[in-house]
Amino acid sequence: MFKANPNYLKLPGSYLFSTISKKVTAFKEANPNESVISLGIGDVTQPLSPSVLKALHDAVDEMGDSKTFKGYAPDLGYDFLRKAIADTEYKARGCKIAEDEIFVSDGAKSDSGNIQEIFDATCTIAVCDPVYPVYVDSNVMAGRTGTYDAALERWSDVIYMPCTAENDFVPAFPEKTPDIIYICSPNNPTGTAMKKKDLQAWVDYAAERHSVIIYDAAYEAYISEEDVPHSIYEMDGARECAIEIRSFSKNAGFTGVRLGYTVVPKDLKDSDGVALHGLWARRHGTKFNGAPYIQQRAGAAVYTAEGQKEIASLVSYYMENARTIKEGLTEAGYTMYGGVNAPYIWLAVPDGMKSWDFFDHMLNDAHIVGTPGSGFGPSGEGYFRLTAFGTHENTIEAVRRIKAL
Repeated sequence: MFKANPNYLKLPGSYLFSTISKKVTAFKEANPNESVISLGIGDVTQPLSPSVLKALHDAVDEMGDSKTFKGYAPDLGYDFLRKAIADTEYKARGCKIAEDEIFVSDGAKSDSGNIQEIFDATCTIAVCDPVYPVYVDSNVMAGRTGTYDAALERWSDVIYMPCTAENDFVPAFPEKTPDIIYICSPNNPTGTAMKKKDLQAWVDYAAERHSVIIYDAAYEAYISEEDVPHSIYEMDGARECAIEIRSFSKNAGFTGVRLGYTVVPKDLKDSDGVALHGLWARRHGTKFNGAPYIQQRAGAAVYTAEGQKEIASLVSYYMENARTIKEGLTEAGYTMYGGVNAPYIWLAVPDGMKSWDFFDHMLNDAHIVGTPGSGFGPSGEGYFRLTAFGTHENTIEAVRRIKAL
C-alpha cells in the first residue's frame, strides 16, 4: 500500500495566507454588508502598463499566424528576454552576469520553493527571522528541518537569525555555520533593506565558510536609498557564493501574468567542485515546461525605454500608499518600520496583544485585513504586516478606520 511523504505531514496547519483567507471569508459571510479592505496579501491592484499590454496583444497575434506561431518555449527562456535582463539589471549596474546564467521561470515563489532541490538533503539552512514562509516550508518538504516545536514556533534543525528593531533588522552571523543562507532584501515582511556594507559582510561570511546565499531580490525596484544594493552581484565575490531570485510580479504588476527568473553563476560550485549552474539547468529542463512566449514578450516590454518609465510610475504609486500609511499611523501613535525601500509596513502591535489578536481586532472592529507577524516566524510575534499594494482610495480609507479605533 502506498504511503504519503512523511515530510509533508510535518507541516503545521495550512499555509499562512490560506489561514487568513479562511478567516476573512468567514467574516464576510457573517457580515455581508460590511466593506472589508485588504492590506494583507501582497497582490497588486493597478492594471498592466500600456507597453506591457501592447506586447501581450502583439504576442497573441503572433500566435494566431502560422508563420510566427510559437510552441514550446526554450527551457531556460527566450534569448530576447534574457539579454534584456542581463543588459538592464546587471551590466548597467556593473555586475558580471551572462545571459546564459539567467533562468526564466513562472515566478519567484516557484523558484524559491524549488531551488532547494539541487542541494544535498543533509544541508543545514539559516533564515532571517521573520521570514517568507516558502523558504522554510519547502525545506520541511525536503526533510531538512527536524521537528516542529509548536510552543516555540520553530523547527529544531533550522537556524533562525532574529531581525528586529534591536539589531536594525540586520541578522548577526550565527554561531553554527549553515550550508544555505536565505536573505530577502528589501525584506518581506519587515519592509527593511540591507545596506551595501552589511550585504558585503554576508557575502564575505558565506565565501569564507563555503556556504551559499539564496538572495531574494523580488522588491529591488522599490529601493530609493543609494546605499542599498539592487543585486547581490554588486558585492565582491558574490558570483562564487550566491544565487539571486527575481520577479516581475511587484515591479510590473505581473501577479496575474506570472514571470520571474533566477540567476545561477557558473562560478558557484559545491565543496566537491560541482557547478550548481548545470544542476539547476538539469532540474529546470526536466521539471519546468518554460514560461510561455506571450508572458516573456510582456517581460521584454518592461525593459524598453517606455516600459521603464511606466514601471517607475507603478512603483511610485504604491510607495505613495506606503507614505500615507506611515504618516497616518504615526499620527495615531503606532510604531512602525519599512515603507522606504519596500511596499511593506511592519507595525508593532499594542503592548499586551498577540499578532493574531491584533489581526482579529483589525478585522472585526475596523474591517481591515493585515498579516499577523507570528506567521512569518518566532521574531514576527508582536508585529503586523501591512502592504501598500491597495488603491489610493482604499489606503486612505483604511488609515482613517485604523485611526478611528
